[in-house]
Parts: sequence; structure tokens; C-alpha cells
Amino acid sequence: MLDFVDARGRRTRLPAEPKRVVSLVPSDTYNLFALGAGDRLVGRSIYCTDPSAARSIEAVGGTKNADVDRIIALAPDLVLANQEENRRVDVERLEAAGVTVLVSFPKTVAAGLEHSRALAALFPSLHTRAVLGEAGARYRRRATATGAPVPTFVPIWMDPLMTIHADTFISDVVELCGGRNVFSDRRRRYPLAADLGRREAVSKPERDDRYPRVTMAEVQARAPRLVLLPDEPHDFSEADAEVFRAALPPETQVLRCVGKDLMWYGLRSLEGLTRVADHIAAAKP
Repeated sequence: MLDFVDARGRRTRLPAEPKRVVSLVPSDTYNLFALGAGDRLVGRSIYCTDPSAARSIEAVGGTKNADVDRIIALAPDLVLANQEENRRVDVERLEAAGVTVLVSFPKTVAAGLEHSRALAALFPSLHTRAVLGEAGARYRRRATATGAPVPTFVPIWMDPLMTIHADTFISDVVELCGGRNVFSDRRRRYPLAADLGRREAVSKPERDDRYPRVTMAEVQARAPRLVLLPDEPHDFSEADAEVFRAALPPETQVLRCVGKDLMWYGLRSLEGLTRVADHIAAAKP
């Protein structure tokens, strides 16, 4: 028997090592290949395209519109989902049909690595120790880096302008790589007018408040030394970059970067840390 407890606190037992897996999470598709379990995948989301070998696996819809009927027909031993990326209704439909679902929700790089270890434990026949050991060593080297943090702004959407609170995976990557998230204390307020300071906020405890919508005036007041523009979920263009350059002091660096380096948890995150750290180091006075 193989036990796991997912992000919902739900304990599940698998009778044997999974041989048929569907991944609805690009980060986990990458994790499985990195752990040597790519050949166990029988289905993946349309966004699971890294590594390139994943593209030969049948696509079963997107992260927000999974083809639940097709997934059930594939008779998977395990489906990998994410609390933030996938819809609860899809997960509930799969579980109602008797499909085992592992739901993840890491908010830090360390939690993402722990999730990778939990995945590896479901495949005891694979030789994963070296991969996990190297990942842990790379994380420890990055976590012990020192130096004054660089005030950093990471928008995730342009219109409306949206960014990240401290309680996000992206913010942890920034902090780990030598930056300081300038909006770490800013929660999202509802409705939009309240988020933009035009009216009183309405309490919405059931809503995710980790991605505030901000104004350019707020960005200017927070005085970032570096603006990192990822290519996902919004693909920030050079024209977008010029908007920030025009609004901020000339010493503020505005750089476009690979979104995966900021957002993909697990073993892929270790690849991105060095690049993000290089961007942040280049912005130091």
C-alpha cells in the first residue's frame, strides 16, 4: 500500500505503484519526467508541453476545462491536479467516478520540492534518490545566499494591472533569489473599485485575495528597483515594458523573463532560480 496526504488534507491509499497517470498540471508533468515516470502518463493537459516528450501523450483538455469523461475512459490509477490551476468541480466529478486524485498547492519552493518527494514515494521502483538529492542541494545553496534584497515588482496581468502577495509561489521565488516583493503586504480587495481605492471593500472570505489589482501610482510609490515581466499567464510584450519604463525612474530595470522560472513548482523550479537570481543581481545598485 502507498499512502499520501494531499493539499486538502485528504489521506488516500493506492494499492500499488500507479502505472496509468493523468496530469492536469504542467509542473507535475515535468516532475514525472524528471523522476523517470514519464512513461506512466496516459493523459495530460494541453499546457503540459515541457519536456517535449510530453507532447506525444494524449491531451485531455485544459487546466480549467478538463475533459472529465475522457479522463475516466482512460482508466487512470492516479490523476494529478492543483488547487489553484484546476476546477474543484472537475476534481469532484473524477472522485465521484472512483478516480484517485492527488491535489497539490505548494506556495513556496520548499513546499514544491516536498511535493516532488511525495510524488517520488509513489514510484518506489524508480531510482529517484539522485534527482531529489541534487534538487535539495541546489535549494540549500540558494536559500543560504546573502546580500541586501532588491525591491522587485512582478506583475502577472497588464489590464487590469495585477501582482502578487507574499503568500504566493512567485513571491517566494523572488525572495529566495535575492529580491523583495514590493507588494508582499498588499491583499486583493473586492470589488475592483475597492482594489483600486475608489470605494470601501466588501468582505469576501471565500475568495482568493493573493493577487491584488494595483494602479501605476501604487507601483511608483513602492519604488521597485526591478520590474520582472513574465511571459505567462499574461505574455508581457516589449510595448508593455516601455509603459513601465516611461512611468518609473530611469534607474529602474525592466526585464522580460520566462514565466516558468517564477511559477512552476517542483523540480522545474530549481532550473529557474539561477536565471531569476541573475536578473535580480543585475538590478543591484
